[in-house]
Amino acid sequence: MKTLDTFNFSGKKALVRVDFNVPLNDKFEITDDTRLKAVIPTVNKILKDGGSAILMSHLGRPKDGPTEKYSLKHVVSYLKDAFNTDVKFATACIGQDAKDLAADLKPGQILLLENLRFYKEEEKGDIEFAKKLSQLGDVYVNDAFGTAHRAHASTAVIAQFFTEKVCGYVMQAELDNAKKVLETAESPYTAIMGGSKVSDKILIIETLLDKVDTLIIAGGMAYTFFKALGGSVGTSLLQEEQIPTALKVLDIAKQKGVKLLLPVDNLIATEFSNDSERKVNTGINIPDGWMGLDIGPESIKLFSEEIEKSKTVLWNGPTGVFEFENFAKGTFSVAESVVKATKNGAFSLIGGGDSASAINNLGFGDDVSYVSTGGGALLEYMEGKTLPGVAALQ
Repeated sequence: MKTLDTFNFSGKKALVRVDFNVPLNDKFEITDDTRLKAVIPTVNKILKDGGSAILMSHLGRPKDGPTEKYSLKHVVSYLKDAFNTDVKFATACIGQDAKDLAADLKPGQILLLENLRFYKEEEKGDIEFAKKLSQLGDVYVNDAFGTAHRAHASTAVIAQFFTEKVCGYVMQAELDNAKKVLETAESPYTAIMGGSKVSDKILIIETLLDKVDTLIIAGGMAYTFFKALGGSVGTSLLQEEQIPTALKVLDIAKQKGVKLLLPVDNLIATEFSNDSERKVNTGINIPDGWMGLDIGPESIKLFSEEIEKSKTVLWNGPTGVFEFENFAKGTFSVAESVVKATKNGAFSLIGGGDSASAINNLGFGDDVSYVSTGGGALLEYMEGKTLPGVAALQ
């Protein structure tokens, strides 16, 4: 697989698949620029070599073609400031406007294409759509790790139309850092798996049981484990059909000598609301009419002690409903512990998604070893699956 540092873009028009799927508020302002910042070094390398960059991405999940809400024009001003240059914008990713703007692009210039998913052909992996996109550039660069697990037109199918295809810095860093927790992890190795559903994380959990010393399970999926152990969960999130899976995980952990930690207390509430009545509940029996929305103080202490003595830390998924201020303490405490472990010399990988948001919202993004931009792609890569977007570059 060719990497950026082995390629000279002088005189080349680089068609770059980036991941600009960023959150926007009601005023179409960017609320988290992690993915935008991540791609800056890749584009700078292309421009510095004397090439030009044509950037293509999706944004959100538009259902019925172009909409204001999902237009990539909302990131143009950010890009202008980031690169201190004019950024041209094509109002469609294919068609005459895109062709003309790409043809006129001079070395050192940037063109951003409109949202790829305004065309249903993108997600279908349509070969003709991919061919039309490919005609805009001379060399293909994939720097969108967050979509590498999708066999979409711009992430995988398009590569066949290029003799020169290159892995961007984001993609390269994601793969290199994932390998560190998969192949060369130093003990003690602690993985924190949070989030809502056991079904979303079961394959990665099974993979990690062969690698970690400690597995912490928190968030909504912990309550399925409570139920599996004979506890009660009130109105907490529960995947009843995953109880056999939870029992299997508990059994495998025991067989392999992995320390599996569940919350020993929970912050529970009467309803799913920041302002709900709340209290700390000890043990795995949550009363009827109450739901667990975060871990409690004893769990915070238990998890923090384990994380802070680790030499490798992988964190994917919050410990509670951290969007609600009153139920965010657990997630933020885990973030602080990961930072402390990193300062003590641990390698820490934050597995994208909500964990990345939590770390960045706290201002800790630069205090951990690596923050992944691709939650789903990272999980699938760590599960051992082939990522179409990576395979297409090889």
